[in-house]
Amino acid sequence: MTGMSSRRSGSRARSKSASRAASPVPRACPCGLPRTYEDCCGRYHSGSAAAPTAEALMRSRYSAFVVRDEAYLLRSWHPRTRPADVAFDTTMRWTGLEILETRDGSAFHTTGTVTFRASYRGGSMHERSRFERVDGAWVYVDGEVPES
Repeated sequence: MTGMSSRRSGSRARSKSASRAASPVPRACPCGLPRTYEDCCGRYHSGSAAAPTAEALMRSRYSAFVVRDEAYLLRSWHPRTRPADVAFDTTMRWTGLEILETRDGSAFHTTGTVTFRASYRGGSMHERSRFERVDGAWVYVDGEVPES
């Protein structure tokens, strides 16, 4: 989700603890599924479970942007495209995630794409994200803005 960190400028949250203080962990999962954060994306963020599909990873990465979990975002980024750090815009307030299309990315695939719309106060971004498995785990490779 390149756009979620780099399309808007703003101050950067450098450490996980500093960023967590600025954005409390929500009770409901930000990804939009009807579960608590702890039972949904929080378990991927903590490392107690791995995202089983590309869509689950996409949802967990969106939630990581909401809670500003830089360590998880970097850990779930493909090594060949991973940046040194994640630039969070601390003024941005994410308001929702809509999955528009999922291609492949199941337990039986090695690659997949997820097209989504992430809304924030004042607008939204649309991206088609590419995912691959590395050592059995789904990771984010890159994304592009689909043509209308």
